[in-house]
Amino acid sequence: MTGVQQPGFRSGFIAVLGRPNVGKSTLVNQIIGAKVSIVSDKPQTTRTPIRGVLNRPDAQLCFVDTPGIHKPRTLLGERLNVTAEAMADGVDVVCLVVDGAAGLGRGDERLLGRVPGDAVLVLNKTDAAARDRIVEQLGRLGASGGTGHEYFAVSARTGDGVDALVEHLLGRVPEGPAFFPRDESTDNPEAFWVAELVREQLLHCTRDELPHAIATRVTEWDGPYIRCEILVERDSQKGIVIGHRGTVLRDVGIAVRAQLAEGTYLDRVVKVERDWQRRPAALDRLGF
Repeated sequence: MTGVQQPGFRSGFIAVLGRPNVGKSTLVNQIIGAKVSIVSDKPQTTRTPIRGVLNRPDAQLCFVDTPGIHKPRTLLGERLNVTAEAMADGVDVVCLVVDGAAGLGRGDERLLGRVPGDAVLVLNKTDAAARDRIVEQLGRLGASGGTGHEYFAVSARTGDGVDALVEHLLGRVPEGPAFFPRDESTDNPEAFWVAELVREQLLHCTRDELPHAIATRVTEWDGPYIRCEILVERDSQKGIVIGHRGTVLRDVGIAVRAQLAEGTYLDRVVKVERDWQRRPAALDRLGF
């Protein structure tokens, strides 16, 4: 039951921050035990804060997956950075995720200077690096992060070390009520989630700069019929998204429908919204 505090029940909000491609979404999905954020190897996969809810008999943790903080090249990139950094305010705990395989970079060091002094520092991708490399990176992280932080080495992909991180976070949140229904793992609207699934499959199918030029939104939902618009910035990109004889759109539809209720009809419509990443009005309309 939401909003009613039980004796000893703990609840809180945890913001997951970091640079692009450090594994924030994979970590949140691993913790929740369900897919609440789409995942790809492309930067800026996550464009809006997405909440995943971990329900325990005695606690509820709400994880806020955020866009990767990066050096922006468009107005969209600037807005994503502002959105991500704003998530560090008003939460109970901030987790800063660093790629343990790639190592601590200048961008990570800049973020270390922006997060709260008691932020939890998470070195991810331990499955992709040798043990001595992980030890080295933990040492560098400790030297850069100071004495107020707690440090965890995890593999979001395999789950190694994640339980210890969760137990620590459970001890960091205060006593309080459940903020979300106890049987839900996310508060993402269904229409938003379908649009994200379409974008995820397009990210897997496209290369170079095209992934950044794609936006998706559900514009109609009537029973089993769902209409999803796919926006690109130029006419040449429209052809790539459709594919030769429609093969890309076909494959995207097959992959997405496999994750939806049986009998769902997913209509995919590709439209050109010129330079939408750089136009304030277009970004406002798309919810960025």
